Amino acid sequence: MSEVRQLALNAREASLALARSSSAVRDRALLAMAAALLERADLILAANLLDMEAARGAGTPGPLLDRLMLDAGRIAGIASAIVALAREADPIGEVVSGHRMPNGIWLSQVRVPLGVVAMIYEARPNVTADAAALSIKTANAVILRGGSLAVRSCMAIAEVLADAIASVGLPREAIQYIASTDRAATDQLMSLHGLIDVLIPRGGAGLIRSVVANSKVPVIETGVGNCHIYVHSDADLSMALPIIINAKCQRPGVCNAAESLLVDDAIAGAALPSIVRALADAGVELVGDARSMALGGGSVAVATDDDWGTEYLDMKMSIKVVSGLDEAISHINTYGTKHSEAIITGDYEAAKRFTDEVDAAAVYVNASTRFTDGAEFGLGAEIGISTQKLHARGPMGLVALTSTKFIGMGSGQVR
Repeated sequence: MSEVRQLALNAREASLALARSSSAVRDRALLAMAAALLERADLILAANLLDMEAARGAGTPGPLLDRLMLDAGRIAGIASAIVALAREADPIGEVVSGHRMPNGIWLSQVRVPLGVVAMIYEARPNVTADAAALSIKTANAVILRGGSLAVRSCMAIAEVLADAIASVGLPREAIQYIASTDRAATDQLMSLHGLIDVLIPRGGAGLIRSVVANSKVPVIETGVGNCHIYVHSDADLSMALPIIINAKCQRPGVCNAAESLLVDDAIAGAALPSIVRALADAGVELVGDARSMALGGGSVAVATDDDWGTEYLDMKMSIKVVSGLDEAISHINTYGTKHSEAIITGDYEAAKRFTDEVDAAAVYVNASTRFTDGAEFGLGAEIGISTQKLHARGPMGLVALTSTKFIGMGSGQVR
């Protein structure tokens, strides 16, 4: 029997114990997890230092290094988020709906755990803690498979968290980490239909495509973010500029950063020179169509067809001048990844059409795409941002890690 299958069997057994546990015990486990991260931060930081040294030696790009890096402040932030999660209402056992059937049976729909959740992700050690905390809160066991760049960091965090939940009486097997960096381990994990209830990939487009194409376990797609800002003809330029700069530059290596800028032709002559100048001054590499190049004062290089669909995760942005709202919506629905899209406008009807017709998990009017985040939405920590439509969409907090069952209370009824 393979090591990965054994981990899944252990997790399945642990999930049954979690399903019997009380909300109070699981909240104590979360507080113990947060405390353990702080108490054993030196162990985690030592592991992360080794990962960072190896990543730099391999020529890893700056945005990925930023995702990989941990320091005392980031660990404190992760711990604080877990404490906040412990204070959130427990969705398990919540009665979603209820009614008495004509035959007298009282029928309730109640939230229950998913069971065993598996995560495959890349160089994001914080995902280890977020996924573990959300899973324990919702009485799910979790199997974690991080990328090879972060393997030491993720293993250290998982070990610390498993010890913490064991200290309050929950099975440490409820938090499992796959230590092997061999691709075969991932393939084995994706094959375990019946032992794993849901698989969540979190990372780049290649990882997500591979998991969706090859997994026999139900998958929730997350994360790829080719996000757009559309400057409508009725935009307030004094509002548009700081939104664009924030959406692109505040943290360019994350999935809710803007990658593409669309500017209405009716306002392009007045708007684009100052927007291009501000982005270039901020260090953003710009590529665009002929019109944006003409207005860009030499700061905009020619865009290829691939640029319109690229998630750069870096200080780079594509620019296109569009003929109006129809072309903007069509372009976004063609090249976007159904993550986060924004329009800058003072026209209510344009805003309404944009929010109605753009197909994305989050659509903004006069606000940055950077707000698509579980904590910003008031959901606490998130396990990912779903870009699909079934089960969950957008930032996935506690409720997204539950299913429901129907419970019928009768008094001898037969059919």
